Amino acid sequence: MNIHHLELFYYVARHGGISEAVRNMPYGIQQPAISGQIIQLEADLGTTLFQRRPFSLTPAGAQLYDFIKPFFDNLAPMAEKLRGGVSQHLRIAASEIMVRDHLPRLLQELRKKFPKLKVSLREGYHPQVVTWLQQLEVDIAIGLLGGKPPAGINSVPLFQMPLVLLVPRNSELKSAGELWQRDRIEETLITVPSNQPIRRAFEEGLAKRKVDWFGGIEVSTVEMVQTYVANGYGIGVTVDVPKTKYHPQVRPLALEEFEPVTFGVLWQGRHNPLLDAFLKILENAAREIMAGEDPCRLLLK
Repeated sequence: MNIHHLELFYYVARHGGISEAVRNMPYGIQQPAISGQIIQLEADLGTTLFQRRPFSLTPAGAQLYDFIKPFFDNLAPMAEKLRGGVSQHLRIAASEIMVRDHLPRLLQELRKKFPKLKVSLREGYHPQVVTWLQQLEVDIAIGLLGGKPPAGINSVPLFQMPLVLLVPRNSELKSAGELWQRDRIEETLITVPSNQPIRRAFEEGLAKRKVDWFGGIEVSTVEMVQTYVANGYGIGVTVDVPKTKYHPQVRPLALEEFEPVTFGVLWQGRHNPLLDAFLKILENAAREIMAGEDPCRLLLK
């Protein structure tokens, strides 16, 4: 029997179907690839291993799963044992601001406790990072939280960030409320994609005020929002990041009574010493960042 085919069958049986197996594999693989290789395994064995809809193991499938389960269950613990007892590899997804401005210092602190620390970094935003977590492509994601996480994903909110509009430095606007009083807003709205928490919170705030203002330029990051506002393309919506320095050619306008967005941490799976140590470092960093800020924005107890 092909050992890779057995591994795929193990994940299918463990998670109750091919779709769930795809979400929980420790590496990326597409559903058609798993289906094809499981069919090959069944052909090699001359028997059906499970019923597809609804999912259930056949007697032969249950027998095979019981045989291979102890081996695959113990692969991760054995890897940790060979590494010295604790895994020291952490795969992190975060925004470009977090990766550039904050993670270097935080990882230096983590390395004091785990000298053999190995780190893999990926830039990304909600909901993309949630998919990476579900597919076990990353261990932890740091950034804006988009409501209640999916089943199996854990979250720790750290602090809240209010929404703000960014206008060109020479704009005559003194407040966001001046825009809501107009019959029609002529300025181009510069936003992040519609599936991100900033955009959703902003659109919900507009809906409450019965204001129509649709995105004219969509960019992938909050930094690009600033860049396009600074170059005169329109008005941008972003968040007031604590202690941030805005581009010299833009200025913020408070979005009063708009719901803030929450910054925090997401991860999947059980706690381990490395994850716990990093979470503690992140919580301490959040308190430092919020020092001198509105204490209501800090969500940690």
